[in-house]
Amino acid sequence: MFVLPLSRTPSRTVAPHFARAVDRLFDESFDRYFGGAASGTRTPALDVSETDAAYTVAFDVPGVTRAQLKVSVEGRRVSLETVDVPKAESADAAANADATPPAAPRALYRERSTARYARTVSLPAEVDQGASQAKFENGVLTLTLAKKIATGATQLSVD
Repeated sequence: MFVLPLSRTPSRTVAPHFARAVDRLFDESFDRYFGGAASGTRTPALDVSETDAAYTVAFDVPGVTRAQLKVSVEGRRVSLETVDVPKAESADAAANADATPPAAPRALYRERSTARYARTVSLPAEVDQGASQAKFENGVLTLTLAKKIATGATQLSVD
């Protein structure tokens, strides 16, 4: 079995695990000192496992809400990205239309930033979207992706 992450190309001269660790180190350092990644997104760490019936893909996406997650499946390609969700107006603001809204606080010092994530993974076989499930808990998105059963396959009897 093979799983092909498509969002980064590991160096051929450096071990893949070391290359990922160095990439994450530079991503986090750039975010911390300059207030955002050059591309605007981070590559979430992932784990992939397989059973006879499904693949399980777990993405680490800390600091993200369920509403920000966008997962798409096309054939055997699975893509995850986070999107901006507009803040809903509170019921109090709608009730007090004549009142002036309170001024938003200005940040005096900031080390934390809103994380944006994007990653695409190509699995060995196509995925059945209808039988697949997604669960988001404690900053980890776990996708249970059912393998597509080939249709049209018939068995011939031998006389």
